[in-house]
Amino acid sequence: MTRKENIPEHDELPLVTQDDLNDVVVLHTLYLRGVKGGARAIMKFRDLSGLSLAGKDLSQADFTGSRLVDADLAHGIFVGTSFFACDMRNANLERANFSRADFRGAFCAGVNLEGADMASADLRSGKIMKTGDKGEIVDRKRPGDQSAKTIFRGARMAQTNLSKVHASHADFSDADLTGVVIHNGEFAEANFHGANLSDADLTGCNLSKVNLDASIIAGAVMDGVELDGASLAKALTEKAMGENIEKLGDTLEDLLQEHTLWVRTIGRDGRQLDLSGFDLRDILNLKSYPLTAIKAVGANFLSQDLRGAHLQSAQLDRSDFRDCNARNADLRGSSFKYARFTRTDLRGANLAPLVFENPDNTKRLQRVNLSGADLRYADLREADLRDAILMGADLTGADLEKADLRRADLTGALMDDMALSLAKTDDTIVD
Repeated sequence: MTRKENIPEHDELPLVTQDDLNDVVVLHTLYLRGVKGGARAIMKFRDLSGLSLAGKDLSQADFTGSRLVDADLAHGIFVGTSFFACDMRNANLERANFSRADFRGAFCAGVNLEGADMASADLRSGKIMKTGDKGEIVDRKRPGDQSAKTIFRGARMAQTNLSKVHASHADFSDADLTGVVIHNGEFAEANFHGANLSDADLTGCNLSKVNLDASIIAGAVMDGVELDGASLAKALTEKAMGENIEKLGDTLEDLLQEHTLWVRTIGRDGRQLDLSGFDLRDILNLKSYPLTAIKAVGANFLSQDLRGAHLQSAQLDRSDFRDCNARNADLRGSSFKYARFTRTDLRGANLAPLVFENPDNTKRLQRVNLSGADLRYADLREADLRDAILMGADLTGADLEKADLRRADLTGALMDDMALSLAKTDDTIVD
């Protein structure tokens, strides 16, 4: 599907102010009510970045080719609205109604669609054409991606209704689709690499030739699903979540008592708690336990509530923290080498070093080690990452607004589409 439109030269889209947008909403509201003097909202090829349509009814409006980066559409009604080829990166679409909306070719990386209704929406490929400098017809280029696919990389879509959606070839890699309802959806050749589909209801969907590599499909309902040619390499099922903690014999409380004694006596008494390789997803109130200096290499913390948890000086290499809520957690001095933090909420987390006094009164820093860690689309706003080792880490799409990165080492880190607004970067090491 292609379109030729009158697009501004060099894609310099005219800026729209909030006041201008409010005036358009007033006229569109009259239009929807059939009141004389109303006018349908046609905002094609405009820059509405950062503006708010929260709670507004823009059903049947046309935003074709517009830029809505960081826009707020939460709780709005957009039934049948056209977002064809829009740039909607990091927009807030939470609990809005997008049934039958047109998202063909839209670039929606990092959007928040939690609880939204996208029933019968069109998420297929779609590109816009324009006249080039020599009069030829060429693709209109857009930031971040040159393809015509609809992009929902890293999107938060938990509990979203996607029933009967048309999304062949769409990209949902690293998206959170926990608990989504997608009855009879069309997803042929779509990309779900690394996506979280835990407890999703995919009844009757066409998933032929889809990429589900490294995805999380534990608890997913797949009755009547067409999976011909689908790739499921390293997909995480219920059977592959790790050892059950009951195999340790003692209760977690007893083991933690021994561990606390081990910490207090600097290893003379008690025993260090070793949870390496265990499935810790379903432990209630895990965050309330004293977890300082535990060992949990290759453990599964998937979707755990770790808000305010104490995990200082812990060995947590290669563990899975995807979709965890670790807001304000104390992670000082811990090792997270090659750990997975895709989509993890680490807002306000403390990842600064622990400081120790040497016998000669000098100080030694035990730095947080995130070498090779996967932090794609993680939320690190206002996190303290002073002196952190982030060598080779993947920070694609991560949000580090107001984070403290002073003296952090990001040598070899991947930082595509990373947000660094108001971050402290004095003496940060970047190659």
